[in-house]
Amino acid sequence: MDDELINKITFMIPNALALIGSASGEEWNGMTASWITQLSMEPVLIGVGVDNNAVTHRLISEGGSFTVNLWDSEDTRVFVKFSKPAERDGNTLNGRPVKIATTGAPVFEDAIVWMDCEVRQSHDLGTHTLFIGEIVDAGVNLEGEDQEAAAISDTRMKYGGVKRGGH
Repeated sequence: MDDELINKITFMIPNALALIGSASGEEWNGMTASWITQLSMEPVLIGVGVDNNAVTHRLISEGGSFTVNLWDSEDTRVFVKFSKPAERDGNTLNGRPVKIATTGAPVFEDAIVWMDCEVRQSHDLGTHTLFIGEIVDAGVNLEGEDQEAAAISDTRMKYGGVKRGGH
């Protein structure tokens, strides 16, 4: 198989786009992610794929939790700022206000909906780890019910396929 063909095909997989909140002690991060899915109804489990070299991977591993923050499809510029480790200033990450969720991970106050998840399992799958978390708390901002959640197709971003720079 040709890398270009694999990229072309995998980039067409419809994916949500969200900010993943993570924390270990006083260290917080927010990370743009597109590998997110529900995995079970009882219990309600959410899976997120996180690069093994990412700050978020370390914080989820140490902290045992993560938040999934869905964003309005009309406000996708936020995702560019969170493609690198976030800067914390008080109760903000990259200037976006956050509050502490039940698990201790940050929740973005500007998200249309959020899910606070305790890690139940993790699976190293090569370049990424699948963290499986059970929703222990969640919320909808007042306007969230009428808003469409962002997807990677709402942006020019691409993520997936084969590892860049060869194998």
